Amino acid sequence: MSTLRRRFVALGATTIAASLVLAGCAATEEETTSGSTGGDSGSTEQTLEGCDFYADYMGNEGTEVEIYTTIIDPEASLFIDSFGEFEECTGITINWNGSQDFETQIAVRAEGGTAPELAIFPQPGLLADMVATGYMVAAPQAVADSVDVNYTADWKNYGTVDGTFYAAPLGANVKSFVWYSPKTFADNGWDIPTTWDELLALSDQIASEGNVQAWCVGVESGVATGWAATDWMEDLMLRFQSAETYDRWVSNDLAFNSPEVLEVINEADKILRNPDYVGNVQAIATTSFATAGGGLVDGSCAMHRQASFIGGILKDDFGAEIVTPADTDVEGGITTFYFPGVSADSTPALGGGEFVGAFSDRPEVQAVQHYLTTTEWNNKKAADGGSWFSAHLGLRAESVADPVNKVAVEILQNASTFRFDASDLMPGAVGAGTFWTEMTAWFAEGKDSQAVLDAIQASWPAE
Repeated sequence: MSTLRRRFVALGATTIAASLVLAGCAATEEETTSGSTGGDSGSTEQTLEGCDFYADYMGNEGTEVEIYTTIIDPEASLFIDSFGEFEECTGITINWNGSQDFETQIAVRAEGGTAPELAIFPQPGLLADMVATGYMVAAPQAVADSVDVNYTADWKNYGTVDGTFYAAPLGANVKSFVWYSPKTFADNGWDIPTTWDELLALSDQIASEGNVQAWCVGVESGVATGWAATDWMEDLMLRFQSAETYDRWVSNDLAFNSPEVLEVINEADKILRNPDYVGNVQAIATTSFATAGGGLVDGSCAMHRQASFIGGILKDDFGAEIVTPADTDVEGGITTFYFPGVSADSTPALGGGEFVGAFSDRPEVQAVQHYLTTTEWNNKKAADGGSWFSAHLGLRAESVADPVNKVAVEILQNASTFRFDASDLMPGAVGAGTFWTEMTAWFAEGKDSQAVLDAIQASWPAE
C-alpha cells in the first residue's frame, strides 16, 4: 500500500524466489487438452490429482514469472506460501522479488531490457507513468472479465490508463476509521456516532465532561510530516462533496483554493484546531502520527482517526489488544468504528491499494495475473495471516483473522463510493509536497485556511 510504504523507512531489501515443487500432485490417467488462461497453448497434458481448479492454467510447465514489488518480509513470505499449490499444479515457478527501491528501479529495469514479467504498483500514478513509457502490455480479456465480476468499477478504473485496462487490483487498505476503546466508551456511556453531526455532538459531550480528551491527533512523520492531516481532508472531501468533485479536485480541474475545498477544511477545523477537543493545537505538528493514538490504550483520549494499519503500531508500541466492539471489559483493548458520513446512508470509503501490471503477454504471465484475481487465491492469501486483505467481492470475512480488517473488508464491499488517497494521485510537488507542508503550518503556525489552500494551488505544476 503506497501510503504506508512511503511513510516507513525499511531496514533493507529482500529478494525471495518461490521454488517449484512438483511432488504432491500425482498424474491421473485422464488426459485433457487445456490452454493457459492467457491463450490456447495447443498442448495436451495430464490433469493432476487435486488440481482441477488449476486446469485452465496448465500447459506452461517449466516456465518462470518474476513478480517485482515493494512488499518484503514478513509479508513477502506469506505471499510466497499462497502460491504453493498453484506452482505445484501448473509447473509455473513464481519468483517473488521484493525491493524498497521499486519506484526508482522499475523504470530503470524496463529501459534496460530487464523488466519483470509482472510488477505490483503501489499507486495508480506510478502505473500511469510506467504505461507512458510504452513498455507495459494491456491486461488480457480474461483478466479484465475477472476484474469486472470480482471488483467494483472504481477499482478497475484505477488500473486503467487512457481507456485501456492494464493492472488488476491486489491488496487494499482502508482509511475511513475512527479508533476507540470499547471499555472507555462503555464506562462513560458514549454511543457510536453514525453521522458527522453526531460525531461533533459526541466530541462536545466528551469535552464538557472533562475526564478524557476527545481526540488524540498527531501529524509528525519525519520528511513526510503532514500526511495524516491530508487524510482528514480527503475523507471529508468524500463526505461533503460528490465523488465527481473529488475527482476534479485530484486533477486540479477544481482549483485547490475553490469554495468547495474551503468548506471541507472548515469542517476539519471544527475538530482538528478545536483546543477543547484536541488540547494543544500547535503540538499536533510535532506529535508523531504513530504515537498519537497511544492515549486510547491508557484511556487519556477517546478517539483517533487513522487508517487500518495503525492497530499494529499501537499493539507493538503500547501493548494494545485488538478487540471487537463487544469486548467492553478489556483493559487496553482498541477497535474501530466507521468514520461517519453526513448522513447514515452515505458510506464513502477512502483508501489505497496495489495493482498488478504486466510487461509480457506470454501465456504463463497471463495465467499468474489472472490467478491473482480469483476468489480462490484471495481467500487463501487472507487465511495465511498477516495484515493483508483486498477489495475482492468474493473475499469472505471469515478468511480474515484480524477483527479490524474484517470490518475493512465489509466497508470496501459495501461502500457507496470508494476513492484512492488523493495525495497519492496528485503531482508529487503537491501530494507529497505543499499539501503536507501547508497542512503542517495550519497547525504549527495557525495559518489561515484560505491562505493554506491558496499556497497549495500556487504550487500546482503548470501544464
